[in-house]
Amino acid sequence: MGNNQQYDVVVMGGGISGAMAAIAASSTGARTLIVESQGFLGGTLTANGVGPMMTFHAGEKQAIQGYTDQLIERLKKLGKSPGHIVDTVGFTYSVTPFDAEAMKHELELMVVENGGEILYHTMLADVKTENGTVVSITVCNKSGLSEIYASAFIDATGDGDLSARAGVEYTIGRESDGATQPMTLNMKMYNVNIPKVKQYIHEHPDDFPLYNGDTSIIETSSRLSVGGFDSLFREAKAKGEISIPRENILFFETNNPGEVILNTTRILGHDATDAISLSKAEMVGRKQCRELELFVHKYIPGFENAVVEYTGPSIGVRSSRQIKGIYTLTAEDLLEQRKFEDTIAHSGYPIDIHSPDGEGTKHQKLVWGGMYSIPYSCMITESVKNLIVIGRCISATFEAQAAMRTTPTTGAIGHAGGVAAALAVKKGTTVQDVNIKDVQAVLKEQGAYLEV
Repeated sequence: MGNNQQYDVVVMGGGISGAMAAIAASSTGARTLIVESQGFLGGTLTANGVGPMMTFHAGEKQAIQGYTDQLIERLKKLGKSPGHIVDTVGFTYSVTPFDAEAMKHELELMVVENGGEILYHTMLADVKTENGTVVSITVCNKSGLSEIYASAFIDATGDGDLSARAGVEYTIGRESDGATQPMTLNMKMYNVNIPKVKQYIHEHPDDFPLYNGDTSIIETSSRLSVGGFDSLFREAKAKGEISIPRENILFFETNNPGEVILNTTRILGHDATDAISLSKAEMVGRKQCRELELFVHKYIPGFENAVVEYTGPSIGVRSSRQIKGIYTLTAEDLLEQRKFEDTIAHSGYPIDIHSPDGEGTKHQKLVWGGMYSIPYSCMITESVKNLIVIGRCISATFEAQAAMRTTPTTGAIGHAGGVAAALAVKKGTTVQDVNIKDVQAVLKEQGAYLEV
């Protein structure tokens, strides 16, 4: 890779939000490059073992459409996703299981088919700014250090790395003490006997408090999602077999029957923006996964012959930096379903805080079918004229971020960021002065759902 690479739009980070931004920017006519530290796109969904996607819905209404939903339609056609199905945990409206390997390929195809370019195995090293404008980024990869120039940059790093290095103000974690939600190292297992697991659930309804005694919901979906096994978990903890500071087991069946993702480890007190802390978190996560493997084999009927497929591959981070944008999204905005003139996405996913202090998960749900709006002003700053921030690190309070951090929502945010960046370059304006009505019109043309 030579020096002096010049693009209209550069997207730093190839998670679901970054991928949607690159697809959207390139399809809106911008010469676009997406830069990713792994060898594939998909971020948490493919690099951290996260799944299923939840939720595309607000009640019966599909709040998230556009390119994020097109990805699911493509996977459905390949038999690699059952699409949007009932959430049998009973927590939200729908979940969307998928095959992670197929997702990697389809995301890549969607970027390339729209004219985007991809640079893998590449990390951000530095950011050069002049007069409130990001001029270039320095990246590090097998070719060494090189500079990439663009008219507009999109920070899709998840942790706000590009923004922080460009001098943007940010906060980390809870306003009171800076504590972040715990990290989780997911573990994927196959050869799980799902009918046997379901039989246990039906025979022990008290072990699954979310069902309030009625376990019939687990028969309403083609894949099983479940949170519970409370008494078994307590028993193992009392015996010193489990050190995980959470209250139950949570797992989700993927597109592949009998393959499940255990989203149960809980790694407290680590900082995703600090390399040493992040490295230690990975090690704690692996210890907890080993405990979990032994636990499910010994305690949960149906897991006797289950095999660990992989952990991670990398640890999953719920929260780290939140940039200080022109507007900061609050819990009240969500719960009161406030409307914004510059709305660019909607979501129905509730406030879902995994306690930074240990056991417990705090939820605040909207009224059934309630849908909140996310404004463009959360994605831009007052200080940098050509930077758009997408994904979970947009400007939001700790509570609001706990709702908008999930993958369908961040996909929709990324879609909007890509369109806005492309239009800013095309019209020769700053990202702050881009005509939001134009952005909304293009989003609708590209199939996004917008109530504006």
